[in-house]
Amino acid sequence: MEQTKTTTTPAQVNPDIVEVATLGGGCFWCLEAVYQEMKGVLKVESGYAGGHVPNPSYREVCTGTTGHAEVVQITYDPAVVSYADILEVFFTIHDPTTLNRQGNDVGTQYRSVIFYHNDEQKKTAQAAKSAAVQLWPKPIVTEIAPLDRFYKAEDYHQNYYRSNPSQPYCVYVVGPKVEKFREKFRDRLKQ
Repeated sequence: MEQTKTTTTPAQVNPDIVEVATLGGGCFWCLEAVYQEMKGVLKVESGYAGGHVPNPSYREVCTGTTGHAEVVQITYDPAVVSYADILEVFFTIHDPTTLNRQGNDVGTQYRSVIFYHNDEQKKTAQAAKSAAVQLWPKPIVTEIAPLDRFYKAEDYHQNYYRSNPSQPYCVYVVGPKVEKFREKFRDRLKQ
């Protein structure tokens, strides 16, 4: 039985209290696991954005025909962590030089993308992408686009790494990205 997914738009978040970032960098389980450990991050939800099919299911997104990317929506406290810091981690923990793929995950749903919520985020994203060329020897293909809609993924995708740490994909794909974050950004780990 398909569940009804929650849809949010940037205007529904009170910018005086928190800010929201929406990022796609391959499988959403990887990004979710990393950002859940980052200081200043209040909530991370896996979902879909950037497509043309309303209320897509995981099965539909996996076909590559809906136009959606697997993304995470990160709610954070800007007094603790900046959008630029979030993007620095983003460009470090995934490969932004491979078009529509991360490792063995291939398709437009795995593209590297930053969905900005406002003009300030757009400028910061462009600057972060420009700065990331120092980290990668190949050209960066990360898309920067306005967020239209975010569709929360099915419940079994939420907190996936925490709930399934022994699952092979988590051991061999998610785990190394989490370890890379912990090693490179020790000062940004939650206590």
